[in-house]
Amino acid sequence: MYRTNTCGELRLSHVGQTVTLAGWVQRTRKMGGMTFVDLRDRYGITQLVFDESRDADLTARANKLGREFCIQAVGAVSERSNKNPNMPTGDIEIIVSGLTVLSTSDTPPFTIEDNTDGGDELRMKYRYLDLRRSAVRKNLELRHRMTILVRNFLDSRDFIEVETPILVGSTPEGARDFVVPSRMNPGQFYALPQSPQTLKQLLMVSGFDRYFQIAKCFRDEDLRADRQPEFTQIDCEMSFVHQEDVLEVFEDMARYLFKEVRGVELPAKLRQMTWHEAMRLYGSDKPDLRFGMTFVELMDVMKKGKFAVFDDAAYIGAICAPGCAAYTRKQLDQLTEFVKRPQVGAKGLVYVKYNEDGTIKSSVDKFYSQEDLLELKQKMGARDGDLVLILSGDNANKTRIQLCALRLEMGERLGLRDSNKFECLWIVDFPLFEWSDEEQRLMATHHPFTLPNPDDIPLLDEHPEQVRAVAYDFVCNGIEVGGGSLRIHDGALQEKMFKILGFTPERAMAQFGFLINAFKYGAPPHAGLAFGLDRFVSIMAGLDSIRDCIAFPKNNSGRDVMLDAPSELEPGQLDELNLKVTL
Repeated sequence: MYRTNTCGELRLSHVGQTVTLAGWVQRTRKMGGMTFVDLRDRYGITQLVFDESRDADLTARANKLGREFCIQAVGAVSERSNKNPNMPTGDIEIIVSGLTVLSTSDTPPFTIEDNTDGGDELRMKYRYLDLRRSAVRKNLELRHRMTILVRNFLDSRDFIEVETPILVGSTPEGARDFVVPSRMNPGQFYALPQSPQTLKQLLMVSGFDRYFQIAKCFRDEDLRADRQPEFTQIDCEMSFVHQEDVLEVFEDMARYLFKEVRGVELPAKLRQMTWHEAMRLYGSDKPDLRFGMTFVELMDVMKKGKFAVFDDAAYIGAICAPGCAAYTRKQLDQLTEFVKRPQVGAKGLVYVKYNEDGTIKSSVDKFYSQEDLLELKQKMGARDGDLVLILSGDNANKTRIQLCALRLEMGERLGLRDSNKFECLWIVDFPLFEWSDEEQRLMATHHPFTLPNPDDIPLLDEHPEQVRAVAYDFVCNGIEVGGGSLRIHDGALQEKMFKILGFTPERAMAQFGFLINAFKYGAPPHAGLAFGLDRFVSIMAGLDSIRDCIAFPKNNSGRDVMLDAPSELEPGQLDELNLKVTL
């Protein structure tokens, strides 16, 4: 056998045993007539010792070992004289009596250690080497463990795992599809699923009242730290349930995962916040509740006919940064530059410093009296030592989003976004529709099958923009981890939804006829939810990006730099598919 033990399991209790280990050389050190080799595998690191006075030829061979050589070593477990308390195997070492080089290695392009010298692109190009690093490997081990826990939990709640097709029909509503040409059906295309949405609804019609799937999904959209063109969902659907039934099950699942993975006890009942409240107080439908600084609207306080910027504004809002009145001019200028960045888009920033000595200093001193600024202090609930930061604009929603970016930046600067602290909640009562400037029409906020709030159904004909959806998002630490909704199971209501969204009956039947027809055969009331597995793992691991919890991720341009994909097709392949490429 290649090994009797792994490089992470030997302890003092094994002293005196002869063992065989196999793995990769992390580093070598020569000290006089002794050579020390750190041997690494998936399970840990063990120190090998080669003693020239015992076997000069063997030690000479050890001195020729390079980083990442794959080797096998035989030797006796011995107690170390200088123990390493930072290694689980730091109490022992192996006095080597036999060495086999299984394969040599070129010098790797970066150090394969927790603190590597490789940049993101270089590590992605050599991802198979990056995965040898314990920091990355632990993320994938966490992902594996969470997947097992999810399956066990859902199985205990009578969910059945069903695999749905990867090659499906295109659904232009929503994000862009990845399309796959069909060789056997010239001129026609499959799409890779953005989610198994309609398929899991068909499973409800089929009587599988509790379904789940660890599902691969694909969206051709612009990327950022928490997005990849292909991603994994914990995809679920249930029949004969109301909203609270769904939230109860998946609160329990979240509670179970946090307890098992992080040892964190979530509250017995998670907070629910309406979409409108979240936007009013935080400027985001995924608010980070690990810290305060909720928005305060200042229309009544700051519109006094004294400062045109505020007088002409449709919205004036502020946050109070506790203990920040001592901010220097340089720090305030940095904040002003931050809000002016194109990705934030504000025109400027107004500040008011309520100093510890009771004095007040503001960037709008010449427009407002001390009495005005004391009135603002009371409105904000500010104290001496606090800093009030104000934004205004001619569009309330846009300005709230800018203020949200400022709030998160202050939270970051003040160290309030602790990755070891978890604040979870549900966002509910989303708008059913949102206006698309690009399409110049109403679009479904989630998808066309979301159930309108029954109380708002009378508004569908005249004021659809006011209709709330029976939809819900699970948010943790300012990240949308999952979301779902109750579904429409009534054919007439579904037809009305399609009409509002601009579908002709013919187009609706062409795209969704299979679902419309299925609903004619006794569709049950049903609802669903999907968690982003990649995001959930990244939160548990305390990562800023989902890339390091995916084995082979794409870069920010959607490229796999290791496989050099996407790539051009050979002319013969294009001919088989009846395709021509024009650029």
